[in-house]
Amino acid sequence: MGSGAFALVLALALVVCVTPAERKCLLSGSWRSDTGCRMVVSVLGKDGSFSGSYLPGPAAGNSESLTSPLEGSQQDVGLVPQPTFSFTVRWRLRGSETARTTAFLGQCYVGTNGEETLHALWLLREAADSPTEDWKATRIGTSVFTRIK
Repeated sequence: MGSGAFALVLALALVVCVTPAERKCLLSGSWRSDTGCRMVVSVLGKDGSFSGSYLPGPAAGNSESLTSPLEGSQQDVGLVPQPTFSFTVRWRLRGSETARTTAFLGQCYVGTNGEETLHALWLLREAADSPTEDWKATRIGTSVFTRIK
């Protein structure tokens, strides 16, 4: 095998080895959770900050929730291809003054097929009427989001 052919084979092998690691996971765009919630994330700022909107799905069982604002930040994808992120949703409720906020913390993954998924832990906090009611004011769960194409 000539040196030119060897160089070509070596270059192709490097491309195959490097390409999956170069896939970057970006939060901007539309997502659907495993419970049918929908999330739209705006374009990320240079500092990794983002904003958007969140709408719970039918599995949330809460028809009083309206599309609600979200704000968060993502780790620099220039440093890691599968970054961590966090965001909060400040719920807007139809005809209610109840205070409710959810904090999400997770990581964005790129599978071998190029599909992006967000795996997140969330804490939902509702306002409690008194310290004795505090025990039931926080719920915890997990969500997996896939990109809506």
